[in-house]
Amino acid sequence: MAIHSTAIVAAGAEIDPSCEIGPFAVIGPRVKMGRNNLVGAHAVVEGHTTIGAGNRIHAHAVVGAPPQDLKYRGEDTRLELGDGNVVREFASVHTGTVGGGGVTRLANQCLIMASAHVAHDVHLGDRCIVATFCALAGHVESEDGAIFGGVSAVQQFTRIGRLAYIGGLTGVNMDVAPYLMVAGPRGEVVGINSVGMQRAGFTEEQVGRVKDAYRIVFRSKLPLQDALAQVRAELGQHPEIAHWVKFIEGSERGILR
Repeated sequence: MAIHSTAIVAAGAEIDPSCEIGPFAVIGPRVKMGRNNLVGAHAVVEGHTTIGAGNRIHAHAVVGAPPQDLKYRGEDTRLELGDGNVVREFASVHTGTVGGGGVTRLANQCLIMASAHVAHDVHLGDRCIVATFCALAGHVESEDGAIFGGVSAVQQFTRIGRLAYIGGLTGVNMDVAPYLMVAGPRGEVVGINSVGMQRAGFTEEQVGRVKDAYRIVFRSKLPLQDALAQVRAELGQHPEIAHWVKFIEGSERGILR
């Protein structure tokens, strides 16, 4: 184990011998780290935090700090990181709250860029990107591959669908359906993230079907339930469309249109 002489690793921390802890880093007593993790200079990893393998926590990041929730009273809540995540300089990722299920969770291969904030009880799927100065408020849930642009902000309890793209400087206060692009200070749907879908391995036929469903729901001016019924009847046998419809129908907050 490569622990710099100036780092502070509390008694009780469980650190795999393959990890590297940089100068002046601080590791709390309830932290558990798997294989090949790197913690940079002056970074703080605290709280009841479990970290998988191959994560990179850069200089001055704060991972596992208590939630910024006025209802929090020091309960034993958690933060879980999977494998291959990157938390860049000055970013912060907080533990959960009892009211939100008790755990904040980043899956695998997420990138949290410099000075971004991931609040309590946020759940991110695989390969999500949270760009610089983006703020995800408490209880935000995101499916795999979503991208949050720089200086964007997502309101509490909002759901973000698979491969959705949130533009820079965008405010989001309602659910964003899978595959959509959202932009503007008040968050308006502007199209399909076809490039992101192609990069994720979707075929031209699959992208085309999503575009067809998008036109029915977002451009036909049909009432939402009528539009979804048409999409289900015409395209619902395809998995990417079935997932899209299920996400929209499951929205309690309402979706951006």
